[in-house]
Amino acid sequence: MRTRAGRRRSGQGGRVAVLRVHFTAEDLGRVRVAAGPDHLWELSNSVQTLQRRDGEGVFGPWRRWVRPRLPANCRDLSPLLPPHGSSPDFLTPTCGDGETFQAAVDTLVRTPEPRLRKDLERVAAARPLPGWTQALAGGDGSALLRLGQALRAYHEEAVAPFWPRIHAHIDADRIVRLRGLLDGGTEGLLAGLGPRFRWRPMVLEVDYPVDQELRLDGRGLTLQPSFFCWPTAITLADDALPPVLVYPIEHDMEWNVPAADGRGDGGALGQLLGHTRARVLRAVRTGASTVALARLLGVTHPAVSQHMKVLRGAGLVATVRKDGRSLHVATAEGRALMRSCERGPVGETHGGRPEEGLGAPMRSTPTSPQRRS
Repeated sequence: MRTRAGRRRSGQGGRVAVLRVHFTAEDLGRVRVAAGPDHLWELSNSVQTLQRRDGEGVFGPWRRWVRPRLPANCRDLSPLLPPHGSSPDFLTPTCGDGETFQAAVDTLVRTPEPRLRKDLERVAAARPLPGWTQALAGGDGSALLRLGQALRAYHEEAVAPFWPRIHAHIDADRIVRLRGLLDGGTEGLLAGLGPRFRWRPMVLEVDYPVDQELRLDGRGLTLQPSFFCWPTAITLADDALPPVLVYPIEHDMEWNVPAADGRGDGGALGQLLGHTRARVLRAVRTGASTVALARLLGVTHPAVSQHMKVLRGAGLVATVRKDGRSLHVATAEGRALMRSCERGPVGETHGGRPEEGLGAPMRSTPTSPQRRS
């Protein structure tokens, strides 16, 4: 699959490593943002993020919720998807094209033997793999079944319970990308992907763990927003595959912290606006649709519309309609209010502690997810 960011390598003279994506004029006309989150990219990215310590402010509560719930067979995923380093491309055969998780797994377990062998030999050259992956490299049916079972078990506990929120965040990011496209065309879209991206016509430079070149040669590029991609973008190792660039998105810092009393915001902003309305304002910091907000907050569409009416009246939110959909974005006044009410930055808790494997401890049999109180 890709080289997962860890401690980024530097080139000569302290130069940081960079992925360079080379475009032609034809490629600029063939850039697209994936239609939604991709099940297998989110699963793969989350397996790696789960084993790491960075991003504690965003992912810490999710990690603590997930680890004790994972069945033991999820350990099979850790050697294939380590916290840092490369992983097999065949684990992510799709891009957010709307297919179900089960259909995506069915596609994966039908991976041709040459692709399995090529990817696993590449990974094994960098680090040891467990013995069962030798059978997997040969296309053994029982090994593919074992992998599919591990993917399904992990997804049920670590990803599926959060899927509505993941989907809502991706919807909001797509609105941001649409604004970039409308304001600056394809080059504006590429230049606006974030501080780790630099558009230098006709090359997109991306902060990356290792130096890598990707030449599109007229094939175009799919931009895949990912909730669990952290902290840098990811691409496939084999540049002969359809080009995709998976990039991290902005997160609502409270996306994974269910409040004991069901209220959405206990801070200064919540005290000022009311807890639910404060969550609505935070959710539209970078833009969101009515549908995405309802999904994210777990409320009805009319409830979202009522909150928006109040926030618009106060000058904190602007709403536009496009193709029959209402798109909401915090105004400069709304963003200023949020900044004034926010606490200091959430600190990272590295502490020199070792990275954790999948589940510590793991249970031997699955149980149904329970909401944390």
